[in-house]
Amino acid sequence: MRVAVFRKEHFNAAHRLHNPQWTDEMNQRVFGKCNNIHYHGHNYELIVKVTGEIDPRTGYLVDMKILSDLIKQQVIDRFDHKNLNLDTVEFSNLNPTAENIAVVIWQLMRPHLDDHLELKVTLYETERNFVEYPA
Repeated sequence: MRVAVFRKEHFNAAHRLHNPQWTDEMNQRVFGKCNNIHYHGHNYELIVKVTGEIDPRTGYLVDMKILSDLIKQQVIDRFDHKNLNLDTVEFSNLNPTAENIAVVIWQLMRPHLDDHLELKVTLYETERNFVEYPA
């Protein structure tokens, strides 16, 4: 029996969308107010979906406490109340778009889950704008 479990978390972070290879004018044209030199912030909503077969011994797909702790260690502790551009290794050379943030979260979490489990990350940057990885 395949089943999916979901864990929803949130974190707050600031960022600036900027390509250092472009002029200030080009960055402003492409990223608009998201290129604010003083950064801007979001209240991100994160949904982690794990899919697979139920373990007949436990009745769990994955222990939700373990999943919650994993998200806290790999995502919340790393990104919450941080400036993604300045305070994180992951975005020191990677533009912290919602797309890139979702992929990075997936990459941080994937090694900590059993290989037979599928992982999907959905990241809401605003109520109306969200990203899913893998698509």
